[in-house]
Amino acid sequence: MTPQEYVQDKAAASGSSFYYAFLFLPKPRRDAITAFYAFCREVDDVVDEVSDPGVARTKLAWWQAEVVKSFQGRPEHPVMMALMPCAREFGIEERQLLAVIEGCEMDLQQTRYLDYAGLQRYCHLVAGIVGEVAARIFGQSEGATTAYAHKLGLAFQLTNIIRDVGEDAARGRIYLPVSELQQFGVKASEILNRSYSERFSALMKFQADRARALYDEALALLPPADRRSQKPGLMMASIYRTLLDEIERDGFQVLHQRVSLTPLRKFWLAWKVQALGKL
Repeated sequence: MTPQEYVQDKAAASGSSFYYAFLFLPKPRRDAITAFYAFCREVDDVVDEVSDPGVARTKLAWWQAEVVKSFQGRPEHPVMMALMPCAREFGIEERQLLAVIEGCEMDLQQTRYLDYAGLQRYCHLVAGIVGEVAARIFGQSEGATTAYAHKLGLAFQLTNIIRDVGEDAARGRIYLPVSELQQFGVKASEILNRSYSERFSALMKFQADRARALYDEALALLPPADRRSQKPGLMMASIYRTLLDEIERDGFQVLHQRVSLTPLRKFWLAWKVQALGKL
């Protein structure tokens, strides 16, 4: 299997909404974003799939060293072999890949966030930086597009947190800020025990409203000159906002299931943005 085949398989196997947005890109950009996405999946899977924190830290340390070696021209992993030619072409930097790993490391050190400001720091590393890299690959021409990409990445990550409350609780993690649990009178034990209540629904409505506001803020920051090049991000925004609507329509039943859209619906939403420019 070639490095290019490896990253393609890694991206396709994830079933992620991001994959559908990649389909409409020209091949050089599609190859670059696929390789970068495969890198993000590799390091994220270390945290999610390795049960021993010590082993996970060792694996992430290996990835940190692999990133440094790769930028010195000595990649070993097929993901980095596929990514490095794209890194030179699209301005992907060593610091950006190391920041993503740093964000994954936070999952090994922290299972709670006291307030929204603390959660934002985590989201910046695992989503904002990802948005920054993606915007470059998609063809960013305006400096202001970076702010849009960071804001959109935050909106994506908060949507993921809402969707994955139950799955994260099964791993002992609660990303909803402690201060906000207290604000709505929801105990951590209720989430860990998958116990629904009107208080929980109100808390989740608060989270969903904040995520929606961030989508609006992100779109307002996107310079008109880059709207065409950033269509893949707009496709993802359409898919994620629709997912958020589905979760709310379902009454925020996220403690015992993972709400998702069908592949056909994701493709349809992506196509509408590509063909009609409609979110």
